[in-house]
Amino acid sequence: MGEVRLRWTGERIQFLGATHYGDPVRVGGDPEGPGAKPSDLFPLSLAACTAYDVVEILRKQRQDLQGLEAIVTSTQDEEPPWPFRAIHVEWVVTGAVDRHKAERAVDLAERTACSVAATIGPVVALTHSVRIEPGVATG
Repeated sequence: MGEVRLRWTGERIQFLGATHYGDPVRVGGDPEGPGAKPSDLFPLSLAACTAYDVVEILRKQRQDLQGLEAIVTSTQDEEPPWPFRAIHVEWVVTGAVDRHKAERAVDLAERTACSVAATIGPVVALTHSVRIEPGVATG
């Protein structure tokens, strides 16, 4: 069982979190202060959870993966408590990577390996797309 922590710093609406690994995470509800907006962490968690397995899958397939970026757009209700209704992730895959393998890796990672997607999938419309960008020639 994992444990994370969050404590108020005593300043404005600023918090300091600690991951399961003990790494610090700044969380801020104040646009003037440091830290991630809490509702940004939600779609970011989906992307990070999926990305981990996308990288592992493409490496095992010996693809020339040079970069991976997730551009995440989300839709929330306009009224409190602003629930998420849809999240779309555009995956930008850089390198000499086969499109079919990249699309399959993203689909597989999201459907079968990401605990965040498995948890929110029944209530949030999850979609994704894959864009392949050429990388730097290696050799």
